[in-house]
Amino acid sequence: MKRIQLHRTAWLAGLLLLAIVVAAGCADVTNIDACRQSEPYGFLGGLWHGLIAPVSFIISLFSDHVAMYAVNNNGGWYDFGFVLGAGILFGGGSRASR
Repeated sequence: MKRIQLHRTAWLAGLLLLAIVVAAGCADVTNIDACRQSEPYGFLGGLWHGLIAPVSFIISLFSDHVAMYAVNNNGGWYDFGFVLGAGILFGGGSRASR
């Protein structure tokens, strides 16, 4: 029984590591001068950045070229998308109800 649980845990850890590596390719920061010329990020940009926030955070510890949060955003809607994306990723309030 313990072998099955260990095997299942190893598979889940491997899948999690693979997901982190794949998501790391999406974490990028735009040059601030280029940000001012482009359209600001809105709700969908915030949602995406919220979903990849943990990966962006880890990479930002080692690289100055990656940031967790878009500087060029439209304010409230970007913030709402960011919080919603992070909430979806971490299970929101559903864990509290168990």
